[in-house]
Amino acid sequence: MILADSGVDVVAASSELVRVLDLLGVAANVLLAGMLAREKRFDLVGFLVLGIAAGLGGGMLRDTLLQRGTPIALTDLSYLGVAVATAVVAYLVNIDGRWWHRGARVIDAIALGTWGAVGAQKAIGLGLHWLPAIMLGTITAVGGGMVRDLLLLRTPIVFGGNTLYATCASAAAAVVVLADWATGGDYKGLTTLAAAMVGAAMCLVSYRLGWRLPAAREWRLGRRPRPT
Repeated sequence: MILADSGVDVVAASSELVRVLDLLGVAANVLLAGMLAREKRFDLVGFLVLGIAAGLGGGMLRDTLLQRGTPIALTDLSYLGVAVATAVVAYLVNIDGRWWHRGARVIDAIALGTWGAVGAQKAIGLGLHWLPAIMLGTITAVGGGMVRDLLLLRTPIVFGGNTLYATCASAAAAVVVLADWATGGDYKGLTTLAAAMVGAAMCLVSYRLGWRLPAAREWRLGRRPRPT
């Protein structure tokens, strides 16, 4: 689709915007992994391994499930380049202090919303149904963090005990599905950006207000005691 007045190829511009958002998500997650690597006093190899796993793990898992060739992180060197460069920066620069930790919440929210939206957009682009698209968007957003936590021998944060996390990614993916249906898929970049903002905002608000999913209740089968 090309705008007649400006000569702008909307489809190409939208695809490029989705790619930029995807790379920003990679950098954000690698930076967060770098903060954890510094807490563990890892060396440069540890920073690189943890950062690459966190930054590229979710996308590679998504692409593997989509079964459409080699994962993009292995064919487009921009992804690996961004992951390595960000890991090196995190290794060289001491990312610490109150403001850095506050910023980490914002970075995490942006990465979560971005990948939830990008993952769903890629699934829709391959003709998948809306439900698998939301699932793959969520996997894209939380997959790298799960790999990171497993490497650190921690319970993955996505399993609960904290404010809304995977739910925010699913919300971003759902916005992509609805927006794509409403626009006919002509403005993928803008819809992905809007969905990423929704997911990020939901994540930040849930942290601020302490929103959590309810824990599992213990249900017991049995007869009620008769009133006396």
